[in-house]
Amino acid sequence: MLGLIQEFIPAFEAKGLTCVPAKVTQVMTEAGLMELVPQMDGWIIGDDPATRQVVAAGVAGKLKAAVKWGVGVDNVDFAAFRDHSVPVENTPGVFGGEVADVALTYALGLARETYFIDREIRQNGSWPKPSGISMAGRTVAIVGFGDIGRQTAKRILACDAKVIAYDPAFKPMDGVQVESATWPERLAEVDFLIFTCPLNAGTRGMFNAAVVPKLKPGVRVVNVARGPVIVEADLIAALQSGVVHSAALDVFEVEPLPANSPLRAMDRCIFGSHNGSNSADAVRRVSHIAIGKIARLLGVG
Repeated sequence: MLGLIQEFIPAFEAKGLTCVPAKVTQVMTEAGLMELVPQMDGWIIGDDPATRQVVAAGVAGKLKAAVKWGVGVDNVDFAAFRDHSVPVENTPGVFGGEVADVALTYALGLARETYFIDREIRQNGSWPKPSGISMAGRTVAIVGFGDIGRQTAKRILACDAKVIAYDPAFKPMDGVQVESATWPERLAEVDFLIFTCPLNAGTRGMFNAAVVPKLKPGVRVVNVARGPVIVEADLIAALQSGVVHSAALDVFEVEPLPANSPLRAMDRCIFGSHNGSNSADAVRRVSHIAIGKIARLLGVG
């Protein structure tokens, strides 16, 4: 939203609101938020730490309402908002297609090693010809079968692969032939392991050293969910041992990815910048939803 913020100023003004863009690329610090939020009547939250301390500071000032821009809510202390009687909403179900597109391109990139080929040509002047693997006939596990997971399943099935979904709240989807399983059962069958789940107490660290021996050797891992879903040190060890062939990660435990991370030396891996939902079309759609919600919660929309 910040990248296109000038485009949205008229939408704020049409609601009688003044937009104050944060001067930040990804997230503000808790201290910075505790200084800024109390000056505002409303807060459109990005990936910022919307903690109890920040909420309390906001309420001590002018804060009356908040909207979480996007789907992921692991950074928001909703209980703190409730305790302070501050209404807060998110914008659910808005990025499924965009993130699923990225999940599919990552899976295909790992399958055919297209990103690796591109880097070798550009950086090393070589002309590599890795054989890769076909998606057709492969088994793909999708962890999390909400909107993003379901949209990812549609795209994977179009490649003539089989899909196993892991989700304790799994519900069948009309016209989409997906099997369900309980984590970590059946991982020995899986050629691609794609994480699309929210981050919560049940998913944090679910890919860990205890899971690695259950994996099919040569599995390819994709994470478009949240970084802490994967214990990064355990993934690195699995990559180094060869149990995991390669990984495509749009998210990490620490973002940006530290310069000294061993992942950077793994040239068959693909890295993103927590950017899976960021298409201009989706940003426009969700931003207008968020503006409408914050105006309504403030009683002006």
